[in-house]
Amino acid sequence: MTYERETGFRVGDVVSVACPFTPAVVEQGVRHGCVSVRWPWWGIDTGSDFHRWNGVVALGVDTERSVVPEGEVELFRTEPAPEHLAAGDACLVGVPPTVVHVTWVGRHDPPQETGWLPRPGTTVCVLPRGLSYREFPDGSHLDGWGYGLHPQNGIPYAYELLMRPYAFLEPGDEVGDAAGRAWRFEGPWDWVPFDGAPPGAGPGWPLVLLARAGAPCPAGDAAAAAVAAGTAAGSHQETVRQWMSLTGASPTP
Repeated sequence: MTYERETGFRVGDVVSVACPFTPAVVEQGVRHGCVSVRWPWWGIDTGSDFHRWNGVVALGVDTERSVVPEGEVELFRTEPAPEHLAAGDACLVGVPPTVVHVTWVGRHDPPQETGWLPRPGTTVCVLPRGLSYREFPDGSHLDGWGYGLHPQNGIPYAYELLMRPYAFLEPGDEVGDAAGRAWRFEGPWDWVPFDGAPPGAGPGWPLVLLARAGAPCPAGDAAAAAVAAGTAAGSHQETVRQWMSLTGASPTP
């Protein structure tokens, strides 16, 4: 069972993503920082009322970068490299195994109209290892969320979940911490204290699950036991450090 069908995607997930390299044809060589290829996976959505797609996708050209380039963060690569390609050349296009972290997840009901088929029902934004939301300059045209993946859109992505911080909690859970503070968990980097005071360093472990989906959780409940076991050792800050060691990034606010 694939990762996205088994667990879905959550903000904070650290994932290895890959796509097999597949034959394609170059439509246009490197121009304005992109190479354009005739996309081997999607069909043209002739029923779209708003979008007219021509079957070509422009891929941002990879560079040895220490700062984010003026363009979209690109995961796909070509073989040979873009600088060796011209219009009409045959090439391979795919994603080598790449560690990313999830910054945003959006659901589309009905599926989003994009001009290509299949229409995506989910968008997952990711940033590759070493890039953080904070590294995108304020006021620029870059929104900081990163590259948009559309799971189950015909591209044969392979995903491996490397880390899900606070996998034993669900968004909306209410917990009590070791310092006696009550919190609402909205995500691994989004903790809301009920006392209205600043969150400070975050919740103190161990945690006690107080309520889930608006219903109290008794101490013997399986979900409460999982939270107790998951926070019996370690700390919130240790979880942050482990996440940062995998991603080379700072948490997305």
